Amino acid sequence: MTAIDQSDRFELFSYWRSSATYRLRVAFHLKGVKQRETNVDIDAGEQHGEAFRRINPLGGIPALIDHGPGQSTVPLTQSLAVLEFLDETYPQPPLLPADAHGRARVRSIAQMLAADTHPLVTPRVRKYLAAAAGFDADAWRAWQIQWFGTGLRAVEARLAREPGTGRFCHGDQVSLADICLASIFSVMRVFKISFDDIPVATRIVAECEKLEAFAAADPARQAGAPQ
Repeated sequence: MTAIDQSDRFELFSYWRSSATYRLRVAFHLKGVKQRETNVDIDAGEQHGEAFRRINPLGGIPALIDHGPGQSTVPLTQSLAVLEFLDETYPQPPLLPADAHGRARVRSIAQMLAADTHPLVTPRVRKYLAAAAGFDADAWRAWQIQWFGTGLRAVEARLAREPGTGRFCHGDQVSLADICLASIFSVMRVFKISFDDIPVATRIVAECEKLEAFAAADPARQAGAPQ
């Protein structure tokens, strides 16, 4: 697929290891759309600065601004909302099934990962736990293992028993659910965390990572990543 250069239109505020940003990178690659990225160094606290808080008052990464003709340039935030925006703007290949039940299942799995699991292991949670509960590095790692494991085992139970599971989370086509699942694996690799008791999820992520769209979004391949 020849990429459509929309780097003058789409500005993605990102950080190399952000799993939520990873989701949008995958989607842009799947859609064959080239965007430009503006780095927000969350390790240096740039997300808390006045300039970025005007873009996203919550200070969360990523954010997307559409500079296209006639657009309001109001920032789009929350990765799941932006994924659906991209899917509606560039319908092929679709990231949601054609049927209502399938779309609900995919959204449900995606939200288990992006809304129930990922928010518990973000930098702002770590900062709070360190300040308010005295978490050191070992306590934070135990927290990560607890909540990554809880979320992934719940998803695994669904993937293992529900008939909708195929090569990917839902059938044989990549969906929002696969993007969210792979994003969790991508950030766990950064923190050197893995689990042996989620074989279906592990198999699906391996299938995803055979695709260039996922490989190109790998945190290790992004600008600013440690060499």
